[in-house]
Formats: sequence, C-alpha cells, structure tokens
Amino acid sequence: MADHLGQVSSALDLDTGGGEVVAEVPVLPDRMCVTESWGPNARRAQELLGPRGVDVHETRPGAVLPFDDTSFELVTARHPVAPDWPEIHRVLVPGGRYLAQHVGPASAFELIEFFLGPLPEQRRSRDPRQEAAEAEAAGLVVTDLRVTRCRMELHDVGAVIWLLRRCVWWVPDFSVDRYADRLRELDARLRRDGPFVAHSTRHLIEARRPT
Repeated sequence: MADHLGQVSSALDLDTGGGEVVAEVPVLPDRMCVTESWGPNARRAQELLGPRGVDVHETRPGAVLPFDDTSFELVTARHPVAPDWPEIHRVLVPGGRYLAQHVGPASAFELIEFFLGPLPEQRRSRDPRQEAAEAEAAGLVVTDLRVTRCRMELHDVGAVIWLLRRCVWWVPDFSVDRYADRLRELDARLRRDGPFVAHSTRHLIEARRPT
C-alpha cells in the first residue's frame, strides 16, 4: 500500500478507521482523502491525518461517496465494511487501481459461534470469489486475489473478554453478565484443554478500472 501511494498523485482510503494505517505511510499523494462512518474514528482520523494535509470525510454507511467521477488514481481499504463496487469504479480514473485487504468468510467464527450458536447464513458472506465477481460486474478487472487463514490462540478468559469488547460487532450483545455461564464454561475448557483455537480469514484483492 505504501509503495502504491508513493507512486500516484491522488488516492482515497475507504473505511479508514482512526487513520492508523494511512498514518504509517511515509509518502502520501498530493491529494489524499479518507472516509470513515463511525464518529469517534472519524475524529481520531482527523487528529492523526489532518496535520499531514489529508482530507477526512465522515460518511454514512451505504451512501454515495462524496467525490466526483474519476477523482482518484488509487483506492485502498483495510477491512472495508461492505465494498461498494459501483462507487469504487465511479471514483477511479480510467486505468486506476483498487488495492485492499478484506475480511474473509467465517472469520473467527469458532469463537463467535461458541457464544451465539451456529450462523450458517453469515458463514456464507464475504466470499472472496463472490466479491471478485461483484467487482467484475461493476466494470472492474480483478488482477490479483489471494486468500489466507490465520491461526488465533486464546489462552485465558480475560483475553476473550478483552477481544469481544474490542471487536464489538462479533457478539453484538456481549457483556460479562449476559454471557457469564458461557464464560465460565470456556474458562473451565481453557484450564482443562489448553488454548481455544480460532481462525481469522483474509483476502487481498487488487483490481483496475479499464482504460
């Protein structure tokens, strides 16, 4: 991502969070914009990236991007919430590129389903081949698609609580009181059997808008 950003004059980072990833890039384009839909993150991104001349746009989920057609040579994202392929195509210049790391299907679902039970419909979402097909249907050409599955080990129930409080979308109604019985069951399992193993899935996708 840093290499790509250093070679273009205009770029957009979608769902930038608090701007932490963009902030690590040593050389930014002359025009660098980011979007973020969660207010606290948008304010953090403004504090972090504003001094570097980055335009931070607080957006609404599912809304049209606040940019003209063919505005950017590069669009990037790290864990976009729901990639809007027609909008990505629209704001890219002809020949422009999209580079992103997406969350893959059933990521960390071993842990999520331990608390929520089976989620067969949700397991089928975020399929990399489906996302690539949707990008192609919007007029982009997918030039690279790579998939990985990463092992996660959770060694104590405190780490599980910390993780679920940080990734609040995993178990949306999570609280220690609400899930006390499951947490006690998990604590006993960890003490008896060792670490709880889950897997995060990710895919790298690169696409371009044809000239």
